[in-house]
Amino acid sequence: MKTTAAGRDWTRKGWPRRAGLLAGTLLVAACGPPEVIELRGWNASDEMNTATIDHSAWQEILETYVDPDPSGVNFFDYAGLSGSPSDMGKLAGYLASLEAIDPRDFARVEQFAYWVNFYNALTVKVIVDAYPVDTILNIHEGIVPLTGPWGDVRTRIAGQEMTLDEIEHGILRPIWRDPRIHYAVNCAAYSCPNLGATAFTAANTEELLEAGAHAYANDSRGVDVLAEDAIALSSIYEWYAVDFGGTESGVIEHLISYANEELAAFLREFEGTIEYRYDWALNER
Repeated sequence: MKTTAAGRDWTRKGWPRRAGLLAGTLLVAACGPPEVIELRGWNASDEMNTATIDHSAWQEILETYVDPDPSGVNFFDYAGLSGSPSDMGKLAGYLASLEAIDPRDFARVEQFAYWVNFYNALTVKVIVDAYPVDTILNIHEGIVPLTGPWGDVRTRIAGQEMTLDEIEHGILRPIWRDPRIHYAVNCAAYSCPNLGATAFTAANTEELLEAGAHAYANDSRGVDVLAEDAIALSSIYEWYAVDFGGTESGVIEHLISYANEELAAFLREFEGTIEYRYDWALNER
C-alpha cells in the first residue's frame, strides 16, 4: 500500500474546500497528535461501589440538539442550544455536577461513561460559548492560530485543572487502551465520528462503542473507496495509528473487522494507494 499527502483536507466529492481548513489540517498533521502520557493518580477506582452517575441532563440535551441526517452524519444544532438560556443553564449545571464528583470513587465502567460524556459535553460548551464559529480550530487561548481548544484548561476535577487533551490522552487512551475511544469522543468536526443521541452509561458502553465503530467504518468519512486501487481514510487512522495496530496493515485489519461484507471483501484484497483526509468544518447543518 502506498500513502499520499497525509493530513489533507478532503471534503465530500464535488464540494469546494472550505477556506482556512486546509491550513488547520496541515498544522495538526505537522505537529502530530498529543502523546499518550497517563496522568498520575487517575488510574484508580472503587469496584465495590455500585452507585451510578446521573447523565439525564446530558441525555435531554442530546435528544434535543443532535440532528441525524439521512446521509448517516449526525449534525448538532449549536445555534438552537446557544439561543436557549434554559438549556445552556442545563448544560452548565450538568458539567458542574460532574466537576463536583471524584470519578475515582466509582467503578471503572462508571468512570468510562463519566469521562466520555464529560469530554463531549465540555466540547459542546466550548463551541456554544464561542458561537458562531466555522471550526473548532478557531477556538483557542494561545497566540498560535488554528490550534483548537484542546490544550486550554477548561475544567477542574477533584481539585485538579484539566484540559480536553488530558482527558483523552492522559486518562481515556492510556487507562482503557481501546481504539474504539476514537468513535466515542467527539471533536465537533464534520469528519469526526458521530456525536450520538444517547449518553454513555455503564450499561450501554459496549453497545455504543461497537455501534460507533461500525457506523464510522462504513461511512465515507471513515473509508471512501475512490477506485479499485485507491481509498481515502479518515486522518484519525493516521494520527492515532498506534491505537489501531501501529501500521497501515493494522488499520486495515481493524476496519475489516467492522466493515460490511462488501467493503470487508474489498479491503482484504486491497493493495493500492491510501490517502488521508479530514474536514474540520463544524458538524452543523
